[in-house]
Order: sequence, then C-alpha cells, then structure tokens
Amino acid sequence: MAFNDILEQIGGFGRFQKIQVTLVVIPMLLLASHNTLQNFTAAIPTHHCRPPAATNLSQDGGLEAWLPRDRQGRPESCLRFTAPPWGPPSANGTEANVTRATEPCADGWIYNDSTFASTIVTEWDLVCTHRALRQLAQSLYMVGVLLGAMVFGCLADRLGRRKILILNYLQTAVSGTCAAFAPNFLTYCTFRLLSGMSLASIALNCMTLSVEWMPIHTRAHVGTLIGYVYSLGQFLLAGVAYAMPHWRHLQLAVSLPFFIFFIYSWFFIESARWYSSSGKLDLTLNALQKVARINGKQEEGAKLNIEVLRASLQKELTTGKGQASALELLRCPTLRRLFLCLTMLWFATSFAYYGLVMDLQGFGVSIYLIQVIFGAVDLPAKLMCFLVINSLGRRVAQIFSLLLAGICILVNGVVPHDQSIVRTSLAVLGKGCLASSFNCIFLYTGELYPTMIRQTGMGMGSTMARVGSIVSPLVSMTAELYLPLPLFIYGTIPAAASMATTLLPETLGQPLPDTMLDVENRRRGKSRQQQLEQQKQMVPLQSPAQEKSGL
Repeated sequence: MAFNDILEQIGGFGRFQKIQVTLVVIPMLLLASHNTLQNFTAAIPTHHCRPPAATNLSQDGGLEAWLPRDRQGRPESCLRFTAPPWGPPSANGTEANVTRATEPCADGWIYNDSTFASTIVTEWDLVCTHRALRQLAQSLYMVGVLLGAMVFGCLADRLGRRKILILNYLQTAVSGTCAAFAPNFLTYCTFRLLSGMSLASIALNCMTLSVEWMPIHTRAHVGTLIGYVYSLGQFLLAGVAYAMPHWRHLQLAVSLPFFIFFIYSWFFIESARWYSSSGKLDLTLNALQKVARINGKQEEGAKLNIEVLRASLQKELTTGKGQASALELLRCPTLRRLFLCLTMLWFATSFAYYGLVMDLQGFGVSIYLIQVIFGAVDLPAKLMCFLVINSLGRRVAQIFSLLLAGICILVNGVVPHDQSIVRTSLAVLGKGCLASSFNCIFLYTGELYPTMIRQTGMGMGSTMARVGSIVSPLVSMTAELYLPLPLFIYGTIPAAASMATTLLPETLGQPLPDTMLDVENRRRGKSRQQQLEQQKQMVPLQSPAQEKSGL
C-alpha cells in the first residue's frame, strides 16, 4: 500500500488536510436539518373545522357549539355539526353528539398558530382525509435520497469526488430555495425530491473525499468528526426552527448557505487516490505536489515524478483501472459478501433510526426540546463509539451499537404506555446507539471497499439505508393492529442485522484497499505482511538531480 507512505511523506495530516476536511464537513451541519426538516415544516398544529361562512357565531353560541366532542371531551378535528346549534354543547358533548348529525369540514379548518405560524400542513390542508400526503412528502424526499445514492455514487467513481460535490452543492441550493417558494404541494414535493438526491451524494462524497486524503491513523478521527458535525446540526435545526416558525422562512434558511458551499468547493483538490486508480498519473502527481506545497513539504513534493509514481503505484495501475461497475459488487464473490452484509447493516440502521426521529410530536412534550435531547444524546454516544472504534475495532463497535439499539427499542415495546419518562429515556438511548451505528458504518464501509469502487459501494449502501427510511413510516401504521407492534419490528431488525457484522473483516490499523487484490489479501489475513514487504521494496522518492549524483 504505497499510497499511504506517499501521503506521510508529503505531510500526513497537515495544513491541507485540516483546511479541506473543515470545508468539506461544514455542509454536514445542514444535512441533519434537511433530513428531519419536516418535523417542523410539516408539523400538525391543533385544528378543527371552520363553521359555514354565513354563520353568526355570537348568535349560535360560539365556535365550540359547532364542534362535536370525542370520548375524552375534546373537540373533533375532522367533523362539525350539520345544522346551526341551539346552544353550546354539554361539557362532555354526549347530548349534542346523540341528537345532532355531523359532516366533514366542508369549509376548511382553523389552525392553532401559537407554536407554528405556518407549515405545509396548514397551507395546503394536509389533515384528515389528506393526512397521508404529509407522509408522502417525506417519503418522496427519501426516494430522492435513494436515487441520489445510486446515481451520484456511480458517477463519483467515474467522474471524481470533487466534480460531483460541486454539482450537488448547486443542486441543493437551487432545489431547496425553489421548494421555499413552491406555489403548490406537487411542486414542493418535486423540489424536495431533488434536494434529497443531492444531499445523499454530499454525505457520501464528504466521507470519501476526506478519508482518501487521510493517513491510516487519522481516518477514525475524521469519521467521528463528521458524525459530531451532523449531531450539532440537530441543535442548529432546533434553534433555527424556533426562531423561524414560518415553514418557508425555515426552508430558505437551511438552503441558501449551499450557494456559499458551491462557491468555495471549486477550491477543493480531487482525491489523488482516485486519480491513481483511474490511471491518471499526471493528475495524481499534480494533486500530490499541490498538497505538498500547502503542507510546507515542497522538497518532498519535488522528489515526486511520473516514474516514481508508476513504480510505487504499479499494482493500482495494472489491476484497478476500468472496474468501477456496480455489477462488480455482485459478480465478484469477495465483493458480493461485503455488499450483502453491509446492505443489511445500512438498512437496519436507517430503518430503526427514522422510525424514532420522525415522530417527535408523539412524545407529548415540546418538539423543540425533544429535538435538542435527541441531538444531545449523540455527543456521548459517538464519543463512546469513537473510543471503541480506536481500541477494539470497527466490527465490535458496529455489532454492539446495533444490538443495544435493538434491545432498547424492544424493551420500550413492553413498558406501559403511561410510563412516559421511561419510554422517552429508552427511545433516546436507542437513538444514540443508532447514531453511533451510522457513524461507524460510514467509516467501516469506506475502509472495506477498494478505491476503484468505493464510492459505488458507499452509494449502494446508502441506497439500502434509504429503502429502510422509506419503509419505516409504513411500519408505524401497524400500531392500528397492535399498539407496541411497530416497536417490536423496529427493535428486531437492528438486533438481528448486528450478527451480519461477524462476517466482515476488521479494518482497524489497516491501509485502505485500492484494488481487488488488496481486498482478497485482507480476507486471507495477508494485508499486514504485504504492507511490510512493500515498504521494503518501495522505490525511494528521489529527485532527478539526486539520481544523477548517485545519492
């Protein structure tokens, strides 16, 4: 694995890596905002039927006199009386409900705007018979994330990480801004789908571009940093949503910064590892020398030339070119094993995660408080995950994060419904474990796949995660059959999927694989030995002048 040695010689984790990783990671702050944005932009305020237009409320006994009551004595949200009342209903509403006929809200609804000034629900009346359209909007966003992971994942392996990132920043900025000005629900859903496509690719390319410029010992730090930035984004969303209760203003606030990201992304340096795996030695040399200058290693950069790279990266050049097809994930037995196991892990993590975080109103307390609590639990959870990743390895961290999450959710299913504090605590703990699982799987997947197909593999994994997030809302509807059933399903899937991790190799302290041969050797336990042999045989980095003088 000569590439890691070259990185160390031109600065390792130097000034360039710190600057570029920072700029690449900053947009992740707003990724969490877009993923769970509809908790606020599609919140359902308290609502009830609007009385007929010609109604004289002062004469008819007030608005309450038109509203039937449910069994708890609360006004119905989707029904009103058909005829003018003779007076206000009784306290429990039983008399009025028996003697007077009801009808749907033919004249629209009146919404309580004390918490949310405006949401897509209040603007387009996505309540009662149209309530499913609210979930449709989130599902279409997740469909966009799925499509983006598939399409842009493959394109990033063919065209490079930098070009796709630039395109994705622009697409997010434009589609997110257009969604804020959408004149109708269909247009809103269309632009949200486009946003989902680009944001999925931003998450994948952020990890890949950062990791491919990192020496071995810093990769876990970068993966943890990205996870923490995502968690901080959840705090940011709570604050911005509280300050901007109008959904259009909130949508605009989390979209406009991507124009800034688009502008400065032109200064990113493409992954030299991707250049070399694509057989572009001239561009590899140019990128490495740029990084050497930024890191203050001009002399080491000057020692690099095409001949040195060709000798040092001979294996990558002869076996890595022209194999970046998604079909390789199924055609090659070794990659197929990785793909099937990682597919289960991605699906299970996302399935359970979005089953918990997309129903914040169901906790019965302030939605802003729950958003902050769900973000706060990530901080200690990801720190613990980082310590386990660096000490015991990726495989142990992945197994226990999924297994503990499943146990927390399953136990929650048997806790009595009136034990709100216990149930909320278990949900928060389970969410923290799932956030740790996400943190680990992003890093683990990038380290398992070879460079030539790494982004394609990440894209396919993210695709399965999106399938999980699309299926997750459908499972919540099983509560109509048996109230705890969704929790039993949400808990069983990650607990069972954690066992698939035992079939994956450990990557702690291992160089990134560049070719299929590297993956095969790692599976056979030869990676460390080969690395030592390559270090002995590696062509020394010498300048032409030194070669002539015999130095």
